[in-house]
Amino acid sequence: MKRRNFLKKASVSSLALAVVPAIASCVTEEKKENKAVVSGEVIIPIVVATWRFHNATTAAWEVLEKGGESIDAIVAGCRTEEADLKNTTVGNGGAPDRDGNVTLDACIMNKNGGYGAVVCMENIAHPISVARKVMEETPHVLLAGKGAEQFAVEQGFKRENLLTEASKKAWEKWKVKAEYKPIINIENHDTIGMLAIDKNGDISGGCTTSGMAYKMAGRVGDSAIIGSGLFIDNEIGGATATGMGEEVLKTVGSYLIVELMRQGRTPQEACEEGVKRIVKSNPNYNNFQVGYVAINKKGEYGCFCIHDGFGISKYQKGKQTYIESGSYIKKA
Repeated sequence: MKRRNFLKKASVSSLALAVVPAIASCVTEEKKENKAVVSGEVIIPIVVATWRFHNATTAAWEVLEKGGESIDAIVAGCRTEEADLKNTTVGNGGAPDRDGNVTLDACIMNKNGGYGAVVCMENIAHPISVARKVMEETPHVLLAGKGAEQFAVEQGFKRENLLTEASKKAWEKWKVKAEYKPIINIENHDTIGMLAIDKNGDISGGCTTSGMAYKMAGRVGDSAIIGSGLFIDNEIGGATATGMGEEVLKTVGSYLIVELMRQGRTPQEACEEGVKRIVKSNPNYNNFQVGYVAINKKGEYGCFCIHDGFGISKYQKGKQTYIESGSYIKKA
């Protein structure tokens, strides 16, 4: 996942070093597309994901190609990144909070509007699967902390130490100065948000992340929160977010984008309006990144962000592509 840093005065600090292994984890071949394409043609199945998570979209596509349901494709794709020890932003090997604890957030939504999530969960490598269990096996929709961990163990998940040696060394280096300075298009984290439509036209979505590196203990971003990091309406479409979670939470961004599509906006137009709402509400937008991706019922897609450098992985018609997102702040 190559990132470009567009804060000219920002230097690559130890925070940036914490995510270098994640950048190296996605090395598959890709064909680039420069813009999201909108047409009247219904093109399904499709899977899209934030950033260059090509291994994840490949795993999801394999499910869809065999006729599998979109919810299973989402789990397969997200689990791929959760298991990648070189990715320090998701799952096992994720960067810890400032106390050295790896806490994970994830959520999932299905075609029926079902939702399940976990936040601040420790010692369980696959929060996306636990989130699905919350959705399918409990009367609740969101479990947190020790309760989420206990539930996971009861469901057969194994406890394990998620702090790898590489993440531990990066954290110890960070502690020397203990400065918290998110960097645009790195921001010490990278959510994988994923949306999929299967052959039946049913939409599902998922988000999974270890959150911001060296965050305050107990911090929860947008990723696992319905309507913010993810929202699905099977009649309309779906949206997911990445970047500074606090800003997405304050605008309930993914829900906003789906509602705009309900009103007739294309996925691209809706993503652009979602970003503009954040820019309008926060004059400090030069200092952080937010990116959105959306799909509608036809399999059309769109993406947009504040700063140039964000993009999405897409698998459609048997082909993997990378789409460079348009941005509110243009290239210099």
